[in-house]
Amino acid sequence: MTRKLISTFMAAALCLYGGAAVAAADYKIVTANEKGTYFAIGADLAKYVAPEATINLEVLPTAGSAANIKHLRYDLGVKFAIVQADVYQAFVDRAAAGSKEASVIIRPLRVILPLYNTEIHYIVRADSPLNYIHDIKNAKINGGVLGSGAALITHTLYRMMFNAPIPEANDSFLENQDALVKLIGDKSVDVVVVAAGQPAPLISNMKPEAQKFIKLLKFDPTHPSSKLPLTVYSYSTVLASSYPNLLKEDFTTVAVGAFLVTYDYNLQFTVGHLMRFARSLCQNFPTLQAQGHPKWREVNLSLPALGPGWIYYPPTTREIRACLAKTKQKTPTRKCSAEERILGFCN
Repeated sequence: MTRKLISTFMAAALCLYGGAAVAAADYKIVTANEKGTYFAIGADLAKYVAPEATINLEVLPTAGSAANIKHLRYDLGVKFAIVQADVYQAFVDRAAAGSKEASVIIRPLRVILPLYNTEIHYIVRADSPLNYIHDIKNAKINGGVLGSGAALITHTLYRMMFNAPIPEANDSFLENQDALVKLIGDKSVDVVVVAAGQPAPLISNMKPEAQKFIKLLKFDPTHPSSKLPLTVYSYSTVLASSYPNLLKEDFTTVAVGAFLVTYDYNLQFTVGHLMRFARSLCQNFPTLQAQGHPKWREVNLSLPALGPGWIYYPPTTREIRACLAKTKQKTPTRKCSAEERILGFCN
Protein backbone atom coordinates (compact mmCIF):
# COMPACT_ATOMS: atom_id res chain seq x y z
CA MET A 1 0.00 0.00 0.00
CA THR A 2 2.83 2.39 0.89
CA ARG A 3 4.57 1.69 -2.41
CA LYS A 4 1.33 2.32 -4.29
CA LEU A 5 0.83 5.68 -2.54
CA ILE A 6 4.40 6.71 -3.31
CA SER A 7 3.95 5.71 -6.95
CA THR A 8 0.70 7.70 -7.13
CA PHE A 9 2.31 10.86 -5.74
CA MET A 10 5.27 10.49 -8.11
CA ALA A 11 2.96 10.05 -11.08
CA ALA A 12 0.98 13.13 -10.06
CA ALA A 13 4.17 15.13 -9.81
CA LEU A 14 5.29 13.99 -13.23
CA CYS A 15 1.99 15.10 -14.73
CA LEU A 16 2.71 18.69 -13.78
CA TYR A 17 3.35 20.96 -16.77
CA GLY A 18 2.58 18.59 -19.59
CA GLY A 19 3.97 15.39 -18.15
CA ALA A 20 7.30 16.58 -16.84
CA ALA A 21 8.08 17.58 -13.28
CA VAL A 22 9.37 21.12 -12.98
CA ALA A 23 11.84 21.75 -10.21
CA ALA A 24 11.39 25.02 -8.35
CA ALA A 25 14.02 27.67 -9.01
CA ASP A 26 15.42 30.01 -6.38
CA TYR A 27 15.79 33.38 -8.09
CA LYS A 28 16.30 36.95 -6.92
CA ILE A 29 15.02 40.32 -8.10
CA VAL A 30 16.97 43.49 -7.32
CA THR A 31 14.90 46.60 -6.65
CA ALA A 32 15.90 49.65 -4.55
CA ASN A 33 15.32 50.87 -0.99
CA GLU A 34 12.88 48.60 0.83
CA LYS A 35 10.65 51.62 1.54
CA GLY A 36 10.44 52.47 -2.16
CA THR A 37 8.06 51.56 -4.98
CA TYR A 38 10.54 49.31 -6.82
CA PHE A 39 10.72 47.06 -3.75
CA ALA A 40 6.90 46.96 -3.55
CA ILE A 41 6.67 46.02 -7.24
CA GLY A 42 9.21 43.24 -6.68
CA ALA A 43 7.23 41.99 -3.71
CA ASP A 44 4.07 41.87 -5.85
CA LEU A 45 5.87 39.80 -8.50
CA ALA A 46 7.10 37.42 -5.79
CA LYS A 47 3.61 37.06 -4.35
CA TYR A 48 1.30 37.00 -7.36
CA VAL A 49 3.46 35.85 -10.31
CA ALA A 50 6.45 33.76 -9.27
CA PRO A 51 4.62 30.87 -7.52
CA GLU A 52 2.76 29.75 -10.67
CA ALA A 53 6.09 29.86 -12.52
CA THR A 54 7.59 27.48 -9.90
CA ILE A 55 9.98 30.24 -8.82
CA ASN A 56 10.87 31.12 -5.25
CA LEU A 57 11.56 34.81 -5.80
CA GLU A 58 13.59 36.68 -3.21
CA VAL A 59 13.18 40.46 -3.27
CA LEU A 60 16.44 42.27 -2.56
CA PRO A 61 16.73 45.92 -1.50
CA THR A 62 19.64 47.66 -3.24
CA ALA A 63 21.26 51.05 -3.79
CA GLY A 64 19.16 51.48 -6.95
CA SER A 65 19.16 51.23 -10.73
CA ALA A 66 22.86 51.60 -11.54
CA ALA A 67 23.72 49.01 -8.91
CA ASN A 68 20.89 46.77 -10.16
CA ILE A 69 22.38 46.55 -13.64
CA LYS A 70 25.65 45.28 -12.19
CA HIS A 71 23.88 42.92 -9.76
CA LEU A 72 21.94 41.41 -12.66
CA ARG A 73 25.06 41.11 -14.76
CA TYR A 74 27.35 39.54 -12.17
CA ASP A 75 25.56 38.30 -9.01
CA LEU A 76 24.63 34.63 -8.65
CA GLY A 77 20.89 33.97 -8.59
CA VAL A 78 19.83 37.46 -9.68
CA LYS A 79 17.56 36.91 -12.67
CA PHE A 80 15.44 40.07 -12.62
CA ALA A 81 16.09 43.77 -12.06
CA ILE A 82 13.95 46.88 -12.00
CA VAL A 83 15.86 49.63 -13.76
CA GLN A 84 15.30 53.31 -14.38
CA ALA A 85 15.22 54.19 -18.10
CA ASP A 86 17.82 56.95 -17.97
CA VAL A 87 20.27 54.71 -16.10
CA TYR A 88 19.89 51.96 -18.72
CA GLN A 89 20.23 54.52 -21.49
CA ALA A 90 23.41 55.90 -19.91
CA PHE A 91 25.03 52.46 -20.22
CA VAL A 92 23.77 52.13 -23.81
CA ASP A 93 25.18 55.55 -24.70
CA ARG A 94 28.56 54.86 -23.13
CA ALA A 95 28.79 51.52 -24.90
CA ALA A 96 27.93 53.20 -28.21
CA ALA A 97 30.64 55.79 -27.51
CA GLY A 98 33.25 53.04 -27.26
CA SER A 99 33.33 52.11 -23.56
CA LYS A 100 34.29 48.40 -23.40
CA GLU A 101 33.22 48.18 -19.74
CA ALA A 102 29.75 49.59 -20.46
CA SER A 103 29.41 47.33 -23.52
CA VAL A 104 30.29 44.19 -21.55
CA ILE A 105 27.71 45.10 -18.90
CA ILE A 106 24.77 46.21 -21.04
CA ARG A 107 25.11 44.14 -24.24
CA PRO A 108 23.56 40.90 -22.88
CA LEU A 109 20.75 42.55 -20.90
CA ARG A 110 17.18 42.25 -22.15
CA VAL A 111 13.85 43.93 -21.37
CA ILE A 112 10.90 41.85 -20.20
CA LEU A 113 8.39 44.65 -19.76
CA PRO A 114 8.17 48.45 -19.61
CA LEU A 115 6.55 49.27 -16.28
CA TYR A 116 5.48 52.81 -15.40
CA ASN A 117 6.76 56.34 -14.90
CA THR A 118 8.70 56.93 -11.71
CA GLU A 119 7.96 60.32 -10.22
CA ILE A 120 10.90 62.32 -8.90
CA HIS A 121 9.99 64.02 -5.62
CA TYR A 122 11.98 67.10 -4.63
CA ILE A 123 11.43 67.73 -0.92
CA VAL A 124 12.36 70.99 0.85
CA ARG A 125 11.58 72.61 4.20
CA ALA A 126 8.10 74.06 4.55
CA ASP A 127 9.52 77.56 5.04
CA SER A 128 11.96 77.28 2.11
CA PRO A 129 11.86 80.10 -0.47
CA LEU A 130 12.18 77.38 -3.17
CA ASN A 131 8.94 76.47 -4.95
CA TYR A 132 10.05 74.99 -8.29
CA ILE A 133 12.76 72.58 -9.30
CA HIS A 134 14.35 75.32 -11.40
CA ASP A 135 14.93 77.26 -8.13
CA ILE A 136 17.47 74.77 -6.69
CA LYS A 137 20.63 76.07 -8.41
CA ASN A 138 22.46 77.18 -5.24
CA ALA A 139 20.85 74.71 -2.83
CA LYS A 140 22.50 71.89 -0.89
CA ILE A 141 21.10 68.78 -2.55
CA ASN A 142 20.96 65.13 -1.51
CA GLY A 143 20.28 62.90 -4.51
CA GLY A 144 20.42 59.54 -2.76
CA VAL A 145 23.18 56.98 -2.33
CA LEU A 146 25.81 56.41 -5.00
CA GLY A 147 24.60 53.90 -7.57
CA SER A 148 20.95 54.84 -7.14
CA GLY A 149 18.67 56.02 -9.91
CA ALA A 150 17.80 59.06 -7.82
CA ALA A 151 21.47 60.09 -7.65
CA LEU A 152 21.85 59.81 -11.42
CA ILE A 153 18.69 61.72 -12.27
CA THR A 154 19.49 64.41 -9.68
CA HIS A 155 22.87 65.10 -11.25
CA THR A 156 21.71 64.65 -14.84
CA LEU A 157 18.75 67.00 -14.42
CA TYR A 158 20.85 69.60 -12.62
CA ARG A 159 23.44 69.61 -15.40
CA MET A 160 20.72 69.82 -18.06
CA MET A 161 18.91 72.67 -16.32
CA PHE A 162 21.90 74.76 -15.27
CA ASN A 163 24.60 73.66 -17.75
CA ALA A 164 26.96 72.78 -14.88
CA PRO A 165 27.46 70.00 -12.31
CA ILE A 166 26.23 70.30 -8.74
CA PRO A 167 29.03 72.06 -6.81
CA GLU A 168 30.86 69.53 -4.66
CA ALA A 169 30.20 71.60 -1.52
CA ASN A 170 26.43 71.36 -2.16
CA ASP A 171 26.36 67.65 -3.02
CA SER A 172 25.62 64.72 -0.69
CA PHE A 173 24.81 61.02 -1.07
CA LEU A 174 22.94 60.06 2.09
CA GLU A 175 20.12 57.56 2.50
CA ASN A 176 16.77 59.30 2.10
CA GLN A 177 15.81 58.89 5.74
CA ASP A 178 19.10 60.34 6.97
CA ALA A 179 18.87 63.23 4.52
CA LEU A 180 15.32 64.09 5.62
CA VAL A 181 16.44 64.21 9.25
CA LYS A 182 19.18 66.68 8.28
CA LEU A 183 16.75 68.65 6.13
CA ILE A 184 14.54 69.55 9.10
CA GLY A 185 17.17 69.03 11.83
CA ASP A 186 20.51 70.77 11.45
CA LYS A 187 19.43 72.09 8.00
CA SER A 188 22.70 71.00 6.40
CA VAL A 189 20.60 69.75 3.47
CA ASP A 190 18.17 71.98 1.54
CA VAL A 191 16.71 69.52 -0.96
CA VAL A 192 16.11 65.76 -0.70
CA VAL A 193 15.39 63.93 -3.96
CA VAL A 194 13.30 60.76 -3.76
CA ALA A 195 12.78 58.77 -6.97
CA ALA A 196 9.79 56.49 -6.47
CA GLY A 197 6.48 55.86 -8.15
CA GLN A 198 3.60 57.48 -6.33
CA PRO A 199 2.54 56.80 -3.71
CA ALA A 200 6.12 56.49 -2.46
CA PRO A 201 5.89 54.70 0.92
CA LEU A 202 8.57 56.92 2.45
CA ILE A 203 6.38 59.97 1.81
CA SER A 204 2.88 58.48 2.03
CA ASN A 205 3.65 57.11 5.51
CA MET A 206 4.43 60.58 6.89
CA LYS A 207 2.05 61.92 9.52
CA PRO A 208 -0.11 65.02 8.93
CA GLU A 209 2.21 67.04 11.20
CA ALA A 210 4.88 66.69 8.51
CA GLN A 211 3.14 69.54 6.64
CA LYS A 212 4.67 71.90 9.20
CA PHE A 213 8.17 70.80 8.22
CA ILE A 214 8.29 69.88 4.52
CA LYS A 215 6.80 70.61 1.10
CA LEU A 216 7.36 69.31 -2.45
CA LEU A 217 8.73 71.35 -5.34
CA LYS A 218 6.85 71.65 -8.63
CA PHE A 219 8.23 71.14 -12.13
CA ASP A 220 7.35 73.80 -14.69
CA PRO A 221 7.54 72.21 -18.18
CA THR A 222 7.25 75.66 -19.80
CA HIS A 223 10.28 77.14 -18.03
CA PRO A 224 13.31 77.63 -20.34
CA SER A 225 15.48 75.41 -18.13
CA SER A 226 13.03 72.50 -18.65
CA LYS A 227 13.50 72.30 -22.42
CA LEU A 228 16.59 70.07 -22.42
CA PRO A 229 15.44 67.74 -19.60
CA LEU A 230 12.22 67.04 -21.51
CA THR A 231 14.25 65.51 -24.33
CA VAL A 232 15.09 62.64 -21.96
CA TYR A 233 12.50 62.78 -19.19
CA SER A 234 8.77 63.43 -19.08
CA TYR A 235 6.53 65.14 -16.60
CA SER A 236 3.81 63.63 -14.48
CA THR A 237 1.03 64.74 -12.16
CA VAL A 238 1.46 63.93 -8.48
CA LEU A 239 -2.02 63.35 -7.09
CA ALA A 240 -3.11 64.80 -3.77
CA SER A 241 -4.77 61.44 -3.14
CA SER A 242 -1.31 59.82 -3.18
CA TYR A 243 -0.21 61.89 -0.19
CA PRO A 244 -3.36 63.02 1.63
CA ASN A 245 -1.38 63.86 4.78
CA LEU A 246 0.79 66.34 2.86
CA LEU A 247 -1.03 67.64 -0.23
CA LYS A 248 -4.17 69.64 -0.77
CA GLU A 249 -3.96 69.72 -4.56
CA ASP A 250 -2.30 67.94 -7.48
CA PHE A 251 0.95 69.27 -8.93
CA THR A 252 3.41 68.49 -11.72
CA THR A 253 6.82 66.88 -11.27
CA VAL A 254 9.45 65.35 -13.53
CA ALA A 255 9.31 61.59 -14.20
CA VAL A 256 11.29 58.76 -15.76
CA GLY A 257 10.26 55.31 -17.01
CA ALA A 258 10.98 52.06 -15.17
CA PHE A 259 11.61 48.67 -16.80
CA LEU A 260 11.67 45.02 -15.74
CA VAL A 261 14.94 43.63 -17.09
CA THR A 262 16.66 40.24 -17.31
CA TYR A 263 19.71 38.65 -18.98
CA ASP A 264 19.88 36.92 -22.36
CA TYR A 265 19.76 33.43 -20.83
CA ASN A 266 19.93 30.36 -23.06
CA LEU A 267 20.11 27.44 -20.58
CA GLN A 268 16.91 25.40 -20.98
CA PHE A 269 16.16 25.29 -17.24
CA THR A 270 16.37 29.07 -16.87
CA VAL A 271 14.61 29.85 -20.17
CA GLY A 272 11.74 27.56 -19.17
CA HIS A 273 11.24 29.30 -15.84
CA LEU A 274 11.38 32.75 -17.42
CA MET A 275 8.80 31.68 -19.99
CA ARG A 276 6.51 30.43 -17.22
CA PHE A 277 7.14 33.69 -15.35
CA ALA A 278 6.00 35.71 -18.38
CA ARG A 279 2.94 33.50 -18.83
CA SER A 280 2.04 33.87 -15.17
CA LEU A 281 2.63 37.63 -15.35
CA CYS A 282 0.08 37.87 -18.15
CA GLN A 283 -2.44 35.52 -16.57
CA ASN A 284 -2.22 37.21 -13.16
CA PHE A 285 -2.03 40.76 -14.50
CA PRO A 286 -5.61 41.60 -13.41
CA THR A 287 -4.69 40.49 -9.88
CA LEU A 288 -1.59 42.68 -9.89
CA GLN A 289 -3.69 45.67 -10.94
CA ALA A 290 -6.41 44.95 -8.38
CA GLN A 291 -4.34 43.89 -5.37
CA GLY A 292 -0.77 45.07 -6.03
CA HIS A 293 0.82 48.50 -5.75
CA PRO A 294 -1.31 51.25 -7.41
CA LYS A 295 1.43 51.75 -10.03
CA TRP A 296 0.39 48.44 -11.65
CA ARG A 297 -2.68 50.28 -12.94
CA GLU A 298 -0.37 52.34 -15.17
CA VAL A 299 1.32 49.26 -16.66
CA ASN A 300 0.16 47.53 -19.84
CA LEU A 301 1.41 44.45 -21.65
CA SER A 302 1.50 45.89 -25.16
CA LEU A 303 5.32 45.73 -25.43
CA PRO A 304 5.85 48.90 -27.48
CA ALA A 305 8.90 49.42 -29.68
CA LEU A 306 12.13 50.11 -27.80
CA GLY A 307 14.83 52.61 -28.60
CA PRO A 308 18.18 51.78 -30.26
CA GLY A 309 20.30 49.51 -28.06
CA TRP A 310 17.29 48.20 -26.12
CA ILE A 311 16.17 44.62 -26.87
CA TYR A 312 13.27 42.54 -25.58
CA TYR A 313 13.98 39.03 -24.27
CA PRO A 314 12.46 36.83 -27.03
CA PRO A 315 11.18 33.91 -24.87
CA THR A 316 9.20 36.17 -22.53
CA THR A 317 8.01 38.37 -25.40
CA ARG A 318 6.57 35.34 -27.20
CA GLU A 319 4.80 34.16 -24.04
CA ILE A 320 3.25 37.54 -23.26
CA ARG A 321 2.04 38.05 -26.84
CA ALA A 322 0.65 34.51 -27.05
CA CYS A 323 -1.15 34.97 -23.75
CA LEU A 324 -2.62 38.29 -24.88
CA ALA A 325 -3.80 36.73 -28.14
CA LYS A 326 -5.61 33.95 -26.25
CA THR A 327 -7.16 36.48 -23.89
CA LYS A 328 -8.53 38.47 -26.84
CA GLN A 329 -9.93 35.30 -28.41
CA LYS A 330 -11.74 34.42 -25.20
CA THR A 331 -13.30 37.87 -24.88
CA PRO A 332 -16.94 37.47 -25.95
CA THR A 333 -18.19 39.73 -28.70
CA ARG A 334 -20.90 42.08 -27.45
CA LYS A 335 -24.19 41.62 -29.29
CA CYS A 336 -25.69 44.66 -30.90
CA SER A 337 -29.21 45.66 -29.94
CA ALA A 338 -31.86 46.15 -32.63
CA GLU A 339 -31.81 49.89 -31.94
CA GLU A 340 -28.01 50.08 -32.43
CA ARG A 341 -28.24 48.21 -35.73
CA ILE A 342 -31.00 50.50 -36.97
CA LEU A 343 -28.95 53.58 -36.10
CA GLY A 344 -25.88 52.09 -37.84
CA PHE A 345 -23.74 51.94 -34.68
CA CYS A 346 -22.73 48.33 -35.40
CA ASN A 347 -23.36 45.54 -37.89
